[in-house]
Amino acid sequence: MPQQRSDLEGLLEYLKRTRGFDFTGYKRASLERRIVKRMQAAGCASFADYLDFLEVHPEEFPALFNTILINVTTFFRDAESWAVLSETVVPDLLKRRDKESTTRIWSAGCASGEEAYTLAIVFAEALGLEAFKASVKIYATDVDEEALAKARLGAYSETELGDMPDHLVKKYFERQNGQFVFRKDLRRQIIFGRHDLIQDAPISRVDMLVCRNTLMYFNAETQARILARFQFALNDYGILFLGRAETLMTHATAFVPIDLKRRISSKVPVPGSTARERVLTANRNGGGNGGPPSGGLGVLPGAALDAIPTAQLIIDPDGQLAAINERARVMFGIPATDIGRPLKDLKISYRPVELRAAIDTAYAEHRTVILRDIEWLLGNGDTRWLELHIVPLVETDGTAKLLGASVAFHDVSVAKRLQRDLERSNYDLSAAQEELQSTNEELETTNEELQSTVEELETTNEELQSTNEELETMNEELQSTNEELETMNDELRQRSDDLNHVNGFLESILTSMRGAVMVLDAELRVLVWNQSAHELWGLREEEVRHKHIFGLDIGLPIDRLRPQIRACLNGTRPHTSVTLPAVNRRGKAITCHATISPLMNPAGAIQGVILATEEIAPAKAARPAQPTKKRTVKKGSGVKRPGKRR
Repeated sequence: MPQQRSDLEGLLEYLKRTRGFDFTGYKRASLERRIVKRMQAAGCASFADYLDFLEVHPEEFPALFNTILINVTTFFRDAESWAVLSETVVPDLLKRRDKESTTRIWSAGCASGEEAYTLAIVFAEALGLEAFKASVKIYATDVDEEALAKARLGAYSETELGDMPDHLVKKYFERQNGQFVFRKDLRRQIIFGRHDLIQDAPISRVDMLVCRNTLMYFNAETQARILARFQFALNDYGILFLGRAETLMTHATAFVPIDLKRRISSKVPVPGSTARERVLTANRNGGGNGGPPSGGLGVLPGAALDAIPTAQLIIDPDGQLAAINERARVMFGIPATDIGRPLKDLKISYRPVELRAAIDTAYAEHRTVILRDIEWLLGNGDTRWLELHIVPLVETDGTAKLLGASVAFHDVSVAKRLQRDLERSNYDLSAAQEELQSTNEELETTNEELQSTVEELETTNEELQSTNEELETMNEELQSTNEELETMNDELRQRSDDLNHVNGFLESILTSMRGAVMVLDAELRVLVWNQSAHELWGLREEEVRHKHIFGLDIGLPIDRLRPQIRACLNGTRPHTSVTLPAVNRRGKAITCHATISPLMNPAGAIQGVILATEEIAPAKAARPAQPTKKRTVKKGSGVKRPGKRR
């Protein structure tokens, strides 16, 4: 545990040295809790590890400072306090101010600017817009540069305006790009700047100082230092407006409460140097300590001396005991026979306090010497506290002749005991109040953190809601796209069915043809190869598809058809028929009839060639005998029948 505290102090010193942020005056419990939150996010187990992490990752500093400096503020925060301020305090302040002088206001710890703009609205409502612009200057400070950057813009969302009345929103804000921007003509009266309450000098001659829920993050010593600076910054009767969890226990005499519940106070005027000099002069003249006796010992009746209730001794200029009253004889046990003896021979000269040195001082300086808080231990164990007044006795005729000295012993035991009891009670009360204040401030800090967490959760919820809406929109878009794709799939399916039907129809046509049909593209690559071509030339369709016709090893002498095919592609001879010898798939020589036709697209352009080949059956060797007519030979005609050759 001590090592952990030492590492934390080392981390704070590193932040102060490298970044100028002095967090040493902050309450350790709250500060440690905020730093541990960032350590967990960075994956660091100790403060030393986190310091090493900061040295390697300087981009971590803004996130750390935003976590430590809790910027939780709203417009008109604690509406009742602002109502009292605007209805009572501000009008009284403006009545006391000179109309020609500038009213200076300091908003310390302004965060993102809502408090400063709230002050501007309150004073503008009290003075009027033109008088506000002419006579009010607001200084808004904070240590967080990121919060100050937002404050300088003066642009807030509708949510950040909170419950501000609509008429104030319309009067003091202009809507731009979906945000509400504070009026530029009034914005000139507000000056934002970085200021460290611990290190930087305070702004002086301020009529109102607003510092709400900022002191509660500091320890008691730092709070006292800051309040002392606030006292210096404020003019006499200036207004100090604190947060509801903050009190003025350490400076109760410097400020008088105006509204204790709302933490609104007024500065008690500090006396000027002239008044202080008058007081010091009166003290130097011995005012309040009583004057010296009016005469020497010879004129002091013994009865009057014994009647004095305070123990008193009279010493002559030679240092001898000249007189002693009854109270001193009883109190110190001095017999009457000691009168006339030198004081140095008596026990009273050094007990309960050394008298001779004090008497010499009174003689030398001609003034009353007072010895306070002298503790006298009695024989029975009791303790008494005495206060000695040693007064030099001089002539009153102007000669200032020294007659001796009067030593008076005042018993202040009862007052001392009461004072000690009072101090002890005050100490206990102060300790209890500090504990109560600390507990209250811790509670307020926890509330601030909870409020910050709630706001973060609300922001996260809004982001999640926005993301959900975007996802819902995307889902609807995807659903619409899906429906379009289904429609396109149906159309494609219909077209595919139509294409399959056409392809089947075309395939049936090609299959039904007796000839071998080969369809070639413009580069003379095979597109269609029907079943008759397979049977005639011996190659299947999958073996020849997309292959060049002149690269096929078949029995048809394609090279002899090259000129006719080129002429068909060029359109010079669209239709050509050629008969040429070939060899079928069985190796049998055949006579083939080839027909070359162009492949036309719907526009009438030639995009390929249709080559149809058909085997020609061979002619018969002998023609069939023709029937002869039977002749009739008439008898006697002399015609003879031909006979057989041998």
